[in-house]
Amino acid sequence: MAKILVVGSMNMDIVTQVERHPVPGETIQGNETRFFIGGKGANQAVAASRSGASVAMAGGLGLDSFGADIRKQLTEDGIDLNCVIEKQAMTGIALITIDQSGENNIILSAGANGKYGEDEVDTLDLTGFDVILLQNEIAQAANQRVLDKAAAANIPVFLNPAPIAGFDHTQLSKVSFLILNEVEAEELSGTRIDGISQALKAGKQLLEAGLPHLIITLGSKGSLYLDQAGTEIEMPAFTVDAVDTTAAGDTFIGAFAAKYIAGDTLEESLRYATAASALAVSAAGAQSSIPTEDQVHEFLQRIKPIDQ
Repeated sequence: MAKILVVGSMNMDIVTQVERHPVPGETIQGNETRFFIGGKGANQAVAASRSGASVAMAGGLGLDSFGADIRKQLTEDGIDLNCVIEKQAMTGIALITIDQSGENNIILSAGANGKYGEDEVDTLDLTGFDVILLQNEIAQAANQRVLDKAAAANIPVFLNPAPIAGFDHTQLSKVSFLILNEVEAEELSGTRIDGISQALKAGKQLLEAGLPHLIITLGSKGSLYLDQAGTEIEMPAFTVDAVDTTAAGDTFIGAFAAKYIAGDTLEESLRYATAASALAVSAAGAQSSIPTEDQVHEFLQRIKPIDQ
């Protein structure tokens, strides 16, 4: 069983359904508002745990009811919370609107996530972990300290540089797997992506930073894997009715990490992760939409990728 440490954010997602997203200065009527537990770190932890990995979470939570709710849910998902620190701050919040097509707009308020820093990272014991998952929803200084500690301990890091705003690209030198979507790949590479061919070009540019492995997720176009050995794998997507794209990328990352570190091949891991993310967009919410291992296997037995 893969043993994964996720260092990152935990949020309460406040999600409002809308017919369309408002333009600047416009007020529109929301159809329904619901509360879901999310945060990129917590989402990836749940996805990895539901895909069979042993998962520990590190990060900051507030001393409020949202923090208590998040603790309860993550514990029920079998995630070790001994490295989660309580902070004198509000738990992180994500304000999310979702339109009729399932596309979302998100505003993050870091709260306790932003209070998790280098001092807290210094208390982490990395002994026994096979891989560390990182994102960009906690302080850059904390992420850099994690990368330094992981390098010293010879533990691979899977980095998801989302949200891309403010991401320090110099962190890439200590990353084993960079996993990002096409918008983030465009931002880092400077190459416009509109399909596999442009994604290949952008990916090759990113590999020039010395990254061993790279995955670019392309939504309905699937995903692309590249590495320094020249391996190129195009994994098609699956056809599903999109309800909510929140946490689809996080589901892909957690599911992929769980399977790949457990010993599945690249192709098997990519296909499993693609199926898991397809199921995630088929349901509402962040963690509430993340499928279990059994659900993914059942899905794979009955459906084919778009290009088959």
